[in-house]
Amino acid sequence: MTSVFHQGDPAPCPVPFNYAAHVLQHVNELNSKTALIIANRTRYENWTYGELSNLIQSILVEFKTAFIAPGDILLMRMGNTLEFPATYLAALAMGAVPVPTSPMLTEAEIAKIIAELRPKAIVRDPKLDLPNVETPVITLPETLTAQDPIQFHMGDPNRLGYIVYTSGTSGKPMAVAHAHRAIWARQMMISDWYDLRPSDRVFHAGAFNWTFTMGTGLMDPWSVGATSLIPAPETKIDDIPDLLRNHKATIFAAAPGVYRKLLKQKTNLSDLALRHGLCAGEKLSEDLRKAWQDATGCDVHEAFGMSECSTFISGSPANPCKPGTLGRPQKGRHIAILNGNTPAQINSPGEIAVHRGDPGLMLGYHNASDATAAKFRGDWFVTGDLGSMDQDGNVTYLGRADDMMNAGGYRVSPLEVEDALRQHPDIEQIAVTDVEVAEDARVIAAFYTSASEIAEEDLKRFANSFLASYKQPRIYQRVDVLPTNPNGKLSRKLMRQTFEAQNDRTDKT
Repeated sequence: MTSVFHQGDPAPCPVPFNYAAHVLQHVNELNSKTALIIANRTRYENWTYGELSNLIQSILVEFKTAFIAPGDILLMRMGNTLEFPATYLAALAMGAVPVPTSPMLTEAEIAKIIAELRPKAIVRDPKLDLPNVETPVITLPETLTAQDPIQFHMGDPNRLGYIVYTSGTSGKPMAVAHAHRAIWARQMMISDWYDLRPSDRVFHAGAFNWTFTMGTGLMDPWSVGATSLIPAPETKIDDIPDLLRNHKATIFAAAPGVYRKLLKQKTNLSDLALRHGLCAGEKLSEDLRKAWQDATGCDVHEAFGMSECSTFISGSPANPCKPGTLGRPQKGRHIAILNGNTPAQINSPGEIAVHRGDPGLMLGYHNASDATAAKFRGDWFVTGDLGSMDQDGNVTYLGRADDMMNAGGYRVSPLEVEDALRQHPDIEQIAVTDVEVAEDARVIAAFYTSASEIAEEDLKRFANSFLASYKQPRIYQRVDVLPTNPNGKLSRKLMRQTFEAQNDRTDKT
């Protein structure tokens, strides 16, 4: 028996189709219902579905004034405000191609993206840095007034919809191109992970611009007519329990590190209105899952996925994951564990793969056909993650097949970080990996050789000039020599094991 799971096919995507039209399908009937609450300890903003629609309409007017047309690429340089998802939806509504980016990216990183994508325009928050470029810049006015109803550009659901960036194993961030149909495919997550209902109030602990937040915290709740809750910028972790309580959140979504930090506060969580929690971005430990259950009385359901396909393996309220596993492939998914090019035997290790027919799978890496082709083995898209599958479809995670790092829910290529730090004039050799500093907590660590010790503050300032904050090492350590395997190649695995053994996973977070 081989490790292949295929339990039915998803409903076909309607034709013609538009991503934004699907997300906003309930706007007219729910005009006065709250679509979004942005809250901190002392105040909150409340946006109804009607107000959200008006904001999107107003942004569309700005785009038309700037002569943006269907198919045009729009780079988004925006902060953690409602204008971020509204701009994203406005672009999709008119058939343009939004490219959301993190405000943490440096000018050097943004310059590389601009050179690669050659966007028609950049939608910019003046508070964010932008390199000197010839690309036209659109700055949204402080006051936006809607004029016309949203006119959705309907078309082939397989046409290019949006682009997101992820770090590739080559060290170069990859532009992942998704079709409009990607939002239709997320219904498999709504039913087989979230159990999302129109009556839910979904609190996502992340910022607007994180893809986990955009999908799970905003697009999916709005597509069913639920209410989204997002913490205001710079909200402290110890404010979250009161925000969950005061705004009667029924579903909580966050990376494992957030759950861990909330539990460390030792505050009362037993009176929350939560039905359950959602977790993604990093592997959730059984100890953390049980601690959350004990503290809140509700379960937390984990999901596994990636930028190229969102999440496709999960537990759910109706079918909680078997202890020690990621859960099962969602209904409608076609998943396999590959040994080389063929499915592995049941309970045998291999690489987790998704069938190329999955409607949520990317179109490919933008303008990178060779890199796209390298991710496929026949009909299977390979994820780079290792796992095994039992006879019931439960998938056990066995780590990465490559050296990709996972810290704070972000996947980062060590090669990208090493290339940046190698430019430091005093560094001779550099190697980077993620290390475990506490259960459910991993950080990026840099190990280097040099003629003498380099001040950590100097290294941090240097990294800050070239790398977004989530890519920057939290730990710097000078070593006499970088470890290698018997073939003389750098061994990040040995480097990680040596550090964790020497430090006994002392909590440095």
